[in-house]
Amino acid sequence: MKSVVKVSKTVEEAIDIALKELGVSVKDVRVDIIEEPSRGLFGIIGTKDATVKVTVINDPVEIAENFLNKLLLSMNIKGNALVRREDSCLNIDIINTSPSDMGIIIGKRGNTLDAIQYLLSLSVNKDRDDYIKVLVDIKGYRKKREETLIRLANRMAEKTKYNKRPVKLEPMNPYERRIIHSALQHVNGIATYSEGEEPYRRVVIQAK
Repeated sequence: MKSVVKVSKTVEEAIDIALKELGVSVKDVRVDIIEEPSRGLFGIIGTKDATVKVTVINDPVEIAENFLNKLLLSMNIKGNALVRREDSCLNIDIINTSPSDMGIIIGKRGNTLDAIQYLLSLSVNKDRDDYIKVLVDIKGYRKKREETLIRLANRMAEKTKYNKRPVKLEPMNPYERRIIHSALQHVNGIATYSEGEEPYRRVVIQAK
């Protein structure tokens, strides 16, 4: 477990300095007050600052790294997890993988990558009061997939405008369906809605 010792005028200031250095929230640590601040003679001579030891006991970055590295090992895939925390979100990139392993990790239409993200989110948020959003990507796949879906949405919108018939897209997960809906929400003469049950729920594009 990572820990730091910090000294400042008050206990609160010392804790805050430690949290910033460790990159965690106060809910993720244990605080041991080594020395309380005190005023010396006449409030000047012999004044002592506060000293605290802050130990990380529930680091979501460490949890994510350990979980994903063990998962890749169990899948017999060479790779590493690069985890960055930004407030209440973990952005995770899977790096140092071969092209063939990359295909295995992504799976058909990103299904395996989504499953990894889901399992990792469960692990990170276990026993947490404050939810942390987990996003897993590999070599920019999600951005490329988003761009592909937007192009598909616009192409199918033009098709349905031309022949006046609804177009039913292939089944997609909720995240990808939202991309389609968002891409077409301001397109004149086009409406979108979802139909079916998970995991076969799909977007329908139709002319108004």
